[in-house]
Amino acid sequence: MSPYAAGRRRVHRSVAAVVPLAVAAALLSARSADASAPAAQAQVVRTATLGDVPLGTFSNGLLPGSVADDRGVDLGGIGSDIYPAGRKGEFWTVTDRGPNGQIKVNGSKRRTFPVPGFDPAIVRIKVTGDTVRVLRALPITTSSGKPVTGLPNQAGRDEAPYSYDARTALSYDPNGLDTEGIVRAADGSFWLVDEYGPSLVHVSARGEVLTRYVPRGLGLTGTDYPVVEALPPVLLHRKINRGFEGLAQLPGGDLVIALQSPLSLPDTDAGAASLTTRLLRFSPKRKAVTAEYAYRFDPVGVVDPGEDDTSELKISSVVAVGGDRLLVEERTDRAARLQVVRLDRKADILGGRWDDDTTSPSLEQLTDPAGSGVPVLAKRLVVDLGKVAGVPGKIEGVARVDHDTLALINDNDFGMTDGTGAFDAQGRLVDSGIETKVVYVRLPRGI
Repeated sequence: MSPYAAGRRRVHRSVAAVVPLAVAAALLSARSADASAPAAQAQVVRTATLGDVPLGTFSNGLLPGSVADDRGVDLGGIGSDIYPAGRKGEFWTVTDRGPNGQIKVNGSKRRTFPVPGFDPAIVRIKVTGDTVRVLRALPITTSSGKPVTGLPNQAGRDEAPYSYDARTALSYDPNGLDTEGIVRAADGSFWLVDEYGPSLVHVSARGEVLTRYVPRGLGLTGTDYPVVEALPPVLLHRKINRGFEGLAQLPGGDLVIALQSPLSLPDTDAGAASLTTRLLRFSPKRKAVTAEYAYRFDPVGVVDPGEDDTSELKISSVVAVGGDRLLVEERTDRAARLQVVRLDRKADILGGRWDDDTTSPSLEQLTDPAGSGVPVLAKRLVVDLGKVAGVPGKIEGVARVDHDTLALINDNDFGMTDGTGAFDAQGRLVDSGIETKVVYVRLPRGI
């Protein structure tokens, strides 16, 4: 039994109705005529919960001595992405940079890292009944075997890191990664994406960073692993804390990377108001970006009724569903919708005027990109998860279980909240009570 398999469990089961054949025959035509009937809607068919595992126990079991004080935080944050592991009920997941929050000091928000020694990890899980169990975990390390940490890289570009109470400044770490999407290659190695650079990270089957691909002109130095400037320099305009988040692996091995939010181009106000973000196609064989696509969000009030802040829109997951088709998750922290797009070669904008940061208006400033000649990817709605009972908030990972079923995982932020109330007077976490869950959703019409 895994040493991590512990803690509270909750059970959520779907109920299947048993209908006599005669009644079923009588209802058949009515169901066909009414596509909105409950039987034709997506529904949660399984919910499993990760139990409580002290973060210090988890981290020090991988890298002894890495965490001196976990401040009462449990393992969480593994919901940054989810990828099938090849066995029924088993998935690869990845943590984000670790417990972090924001506290306002003298009118300015400071980014806090309560457990600065935490090392992001690749975690293999198994879903059994209502339980999520950790089978295996790989610490992400530098070339010399040291933890990469989740601390920001560069002063002036990334948010400054502070202690849990926002009173003490911490050191930047050029090795640090804010890991998000994950896929596993045929050779057993992993590909991850990171929000800081933003960057694409190739990791060995044992967790060692082999290469980190970053935008040209980033100038990241002092790392204990190879860094290659191979991505378009326009990505240097990524919004803080909104770099790469989604990652998919196409059948031929190419990768598709999703920029979580529109670029801050030409400025932060333009990025916050924009509905246009970008997808990149990367060839591991050529070690280069080979295509770029414009992706257009639906209005925020469509994705999340009642929300009026466009900057809340994000892409958190992209999933290959055959050929050049992708499932794309548009979300806020409360709601999400899954769309299907096809990566049409005619929609490639790589190296054109929209990659020139002097172009005015920028791609992000266009209110009607298609009307301005931009080949925006066409999309089709598959499911509105905000209308599916039992789906938790902040879904960041999506995986395909079979033709009709998706596995979703939420990011519980390690039980963290923002503000001075996140920790008690003794510096121990006041847990939010939000658990890490894997939810299976069945789609009546498939994808």
